[in-house]
Amino acid sequence: KITGHYQDFGFLENLIDGVLARRTSVATHVYNTMKAAAPTPIFFMGDRQDDFRNQQGDGYASYIAGVAAQCTFAHGEWWGGDGGGTTPHALIQIMEGDTVKAAVCYADVYPDEKITALVDFNNDVIKDSLAVAKVLKERLGAVRVDTSDTLVDHYFDKLSEKEKTGLKINGVNPTLIKALRRALDEAGFPYVKIVVSSGFDIEKIKWFKKENTPVDSYGIGNSLLKINIGFTGDLVRRNGKELAKAGRRDVPSSRLEKVE
Repeated sequence: KITGHYQDFGFLENLIDGVLARRTSVATHVYNTMKAAAPTPIFFMGDRQDDFRNQQGDGYASYIAGVAAQCTFAHGEWWGGDGGGTTPHALIQIMEGDTVKAAVCYADVYPDEKITALVDFNNDVIKDSLAVAKVLKERLGAVRVDTSDTLVDHYFDKLSEKEKTGLKINGVNPTLIKALRRALDEAGFPYVKIVVSSGFDIEKIKWFKKENTPVDSYGIGNSLLKINIGFTGDLVRRNGKELAKAGRRDVPSSRLEKVE
């Protein structure tokens, strides 16, 4: 609520409405997704689906909703957090498609940290995950699977058509992640965690949970940035007397805090 001369604040109405709409939408999506994924944590990856100038505010909204794990330093600028995550696919490309070499270089830059290796560049996540794990051993904290939904991982090449019947095999799917978990465990790397990303929203998370998919963290971006909560500001008093557009009125709220 704002009290004063209209000419002093009226021009700010649309700006305020827009800020509230975006921040509230993002915070609500983050909160609902976090609850759907619980107890598995989610990682806020909303950096490339919208204008980069939104990152500070979106990161703050995510933080208020309860998710402080974010992928850029801009996300943490308003609340004091740091960015984190994995290497980009670009690093693997620069290394001529060598996922192991890229992971080793990444680990060399952060010698005191366990790293998360991106392992889907060659569309063979089990093979590349094991290759990285054998070299980095306990320096490898996790692998991230980010397979596009337009692709089918090479793991399924060895399955017969009968074995694939009824399975959803495109992109990041429960069958692939279960196979990856088994392969890591059997090779002696039970400590390596699995992070999944690429097209995740509440419904996809529910599917993974229903299938008891062994996921340690969900990386989520686009679905958290949909703006679906609107705000509007209305004049509801004139010189202390209630007067408003039909359907609008002065609504008392104990949740409001005075801002000096």
